Amino acid sequence: MTAALYCGRAMLNTIVLERGISGGELLNTEVIEDYPGFEHILGHELAVKFESHAKKFGAKFVQDTVVTLKKLPDTTFEAVTDSGNLYRAPTAIVTSGGTPIKLNVPGETEYAGKGVSYCAVCDGAFFRGHRIAVIGGGDAAVEEADFLTRYAEKVYLVHRRDELRASKILQKRLFENPKIELIWNTVVERVEADAQGLVNSLRLRNVDTHAESTLTVTGMFVFVGFRPNTGIIEGHVKHDAMGYLETDMNMETSIKGLFAAGDVRVQLTRQVTTAAGDGTTAAIAAEKYLAARRSGNLEPEIAASGGYAV
Repeated sequence: MTAALYCGRAMLNTIVLERGISGGELLNTEVIEDYPGFEHILGHELAVKFESHAKKFGAKFVQDTVVTLKKLPDTTFEAVTDSGNLYRAPTAIVTSGGTPIKLNVPGETEYAGKGVSYCAVCDGAFFRGHRIAVIGGGDAAVEEADFLTRYAEKVYLVHRRDELRASKILQKRLFENPKIELIWNTVVERVEADAQGLVNSLRLRNVDTHAESTLTVTGMFVFVGFRPNTGIIEGHVKHDAMGYLETDMNMETSIKGLFAAGDVRVQLTRQVTTAAGDGTTAAIAAEKYLAARRSGNLEPEIAASGGYAV
């Protein structure tokens, strides 16, 4: 939406293709307290403000799911949606984000934002003095468990195996933290909540003995993986081992004229602030790309008229 705002300000005909209500991961975040200028705002409220601001500068929003995005021989981009609509433009900005891998256990979806979280940086401060559980055994889970101890009274790291996959240096830090307790060979069977609909415990199962137990916690942070939504792009585009798109400093991918912003690309952290910054850069870079295209200074590709950004 920030990319759309800046494209609109550059007087480009801008269309945002969104599979659902605008907002992405903002809609899965109950409260945001780390976006400058908003000490406390609901995720969906911030999303509405973003969309309204972009529309003010002329961006058009269409609710349609893109199934493929490819570069045509004439160097324009074509987006095809599952409803059969087709959109073409000289440049495109991919902001399809990523999807946290879920446990798919009862209560996980129902209590998302009410004790279930996928972002320690976003939600950790809400659990000050609480007992919480982190699910996973890789670098992300171990790092976030360590991070959460600055807020929580106690952090349980629940892992389905008898050893962690995280790097040794992260493991050492974890084992030395007195506020963290590891629960090995265990999976979450169910998320339970109190009468107000807030998480109050997890039902666990030992994978070896199959014995079940109850862990009293007010929060569950899931870090079993994050999948970038890059499957829509046809053709080879450079990415890292996890599938995140590689970009240059202008947010341009290895496909000339295709830009990426936000969670979908390789970067250190995935926050609303960094996504907005990426969108700003991508939009300005896309406008310069279009200007070079119109002037015929874009080599070695064929220059073509037009000023659209998808």
